[in-house]
Amino acid sequence: MSKNVAVIGSGSWGMALANHLTEMGNDVKVWSFTEEEKNLINNERKCMFIPDMVLDEKIYCSNDVVEVVKDADYIFHVTPSKVTRNVFKQYKDYVKNKPIVICSKGLENATLKTLDEVMLEELPSAKIAAFSGPSYATEVVKHIPTAIILASKNDDVLDEVSSLLMNEYMRIYKSRDVIGVEVGGALKNIIAFCAGICAELNLGTNAQSALITRGLAEITRLGVKMGANKETFFGLSGLGDLILTCSSDESRNRRAGRLIGKGKTIEEAKKEIGMTIESVENIEVAKKLAEKYNVEMPIVNAAYDVLYNNLKPKDAVNKLMTREIKFEME
Repeated sequence: MSKNVAVIGSGSWGMALANHLTEMGNDVKVWSFTEEEKNLINNERKCMFIPDMVLDEKIYCSNDVVEVVKDADYIFHVTPSKVTRNVFKQYKDYVKNKPIVICSKGLENATLKTLDEVMLEELPSAKIAAFSGPSYATEVVKHIPTAIILASKNDDVLDEVSSLLMNEYMRIYKSRDVIGVEVGGALKNIIAFCAGICAELNLGTNAQSALITRGLAEITRLGVKMGANKETFFGLSGLGDLILTCSSDESRNRRAGRLIGKGKTIEEAKKEIGMTIESVENIEVAKKLAEKYNVEMPIVNAAYDVLYNNLKPKDAVNKLMTREIKFEME
């Protein structure tokens, strides 16, 4: 049975999901921040960030978020993490009992909260799910097989949203560990950023493998302290997404790291990539969380020093490699 679905955000992932949801037989309205993107979607059936994609005729785009949300059965929220609260405030009075699926990967800088915590703070009655995992938008629109995790504490939401999304090229796995799925999705971007620096420095696959492994250890240590299940980080939203984003320049976070490795400033990197770089937004948050929970995160600290304390990438690598010898599982 066809459903009315709201997609809040018209970036590459938002539009890939919008197209997928229409292909599943649903009617989709998209909210875009800009008039330019709205006209491109409605008049030319194109996505600014995936030029080869031809959008389904059933997708309608508006700059009025209330228009998009008010008649929806489900809401998919796909904005950058730094604007999640402000955008949610604009439509929270129209949510009622509609499930909200958070498809953004990030944390709120000012409060150090996960995005589900942000929404529940604004609307305690909200039925929240988090959608994460190794999923390049460009591959989803080409119907390349993709496995994603959907997390919620509400079993009805898990069942309904899974049925809304799953077909022969998008497989859904369910989880009740919302914190773990959100933390894994947010922090893997930082490790991908570091992987880009390593790639630009020609450090090879030995170093990349070490980075992924030790990066996962840092993410897991912090996530567990925040209340997540350790096992979650060895699944799709942790290890799965780490392998994806650390291994390919399709990842904007890895591309940003490459640019920093070339000696560009972060402002130059942002301008060249032209999209939100969640790793840059969240490195400072991760450092503050590590301090708050007293968790050792040397890779995150090194990335912070490169971005904010003028540490040269090569010196950051040397600093990491010459740390005190430890047992691996400490």
